Amino acid sequence: MAKKQAEVITRFAPSPTGQLHLGHLYAALFARDLARKKGGRFLLRFEDIDTTRVRPHYYSEIESDLHHAGIRWDAPPLRQTTRFPAYQEALNKLKKLDAVYPCFCTRRDIQREIKNLVRAPHGPDGPLYPSTCKALTPQQIEAHLANGHEPAWRLDSERAAKLTGPLTFQDSFLGSVEVNHALLGDIILARKDIGTSYHIAVVVDDAFQNVTDVTRGKDLLESTHIHRILQALFELPEPKYHHHELVCDSKGERLAKRNAAHSLQSLVASGLTPEELIQLAQDSLA
Repeated sequence: MAKKQAEVITRFAPSPTGQLHLGHLYAALFARDLARKKGGRFLLRFEDIDTTRVRPHYYSEIESDLHHAGIRWDAPPLRQTTRFPAYQEALNKLKKLDAVYPCFCTRRDIQREIKNLVRAPHGPDGPLYPSTCKALTPQQIEAHLANGHEPAWRLDSERAAKLTGPLTFQDSFLGSVEVNHALLGDIILARKDIGTSYHIAVVVDDAFQNVTDVTRGKDLLESTHIHRILQALFELPEPKYHHHELVCDSKGERLAKRNAAHSLQSLVASGLTPEELIQLAQDSLA
């Protein structure tokens, strides 16, 4: 008897820290259309863990922008701010595995350390954290804590590689991709101020919502290496990935929220119809 294929579930997960632009519209359409073609479900999730940057009115504005473009979702939107206990539980598991370590460095400390290195480790976006706090003794950690220093928690990429062994992920555009545990170095998995990070939150919530297909711009390809590592450490299901092209401006630059001229609201105000918005997003792919 043939095994029943799992229902396809995709999600669009904007941050309510600014207005949506054409890039967001394309990402939402890509995720929705993939689910609809497979007879599956499309979800909306608000990635709002960075509460210092969130503005309450953006929640409703995002929903309004999506509705205007004809985009509907199949369940009430999930807010990550309701999920902090789950993220703390995930971090505690990483601590038990010795897959993370506390980091008390400031940005200035890191910059000074990198300058003093003859050959600083580099990643896709420049120098990586030089693992300074990885060498702290238990006594030094206790001294920091006693002085009221709150740590961030960083991935021990070497330890993670030993725990997971070789990993891959499947991408509809790239095929099978081998995970590079060291690609982003000992990246922060829990910030000092919010107790978690995008990486933990997205992995935990994709599993919680049974997301089978993760759709995202190709600019997040490097992050997927971290997410596969976390999925393996948390023993969570591995979704399929779809790293699509990016919507760019006339100069070929990726759109950003800070550029209000490209917001969906401004384009609607200029008279563009939903159909024209969608066409413009598709025509602006890099």
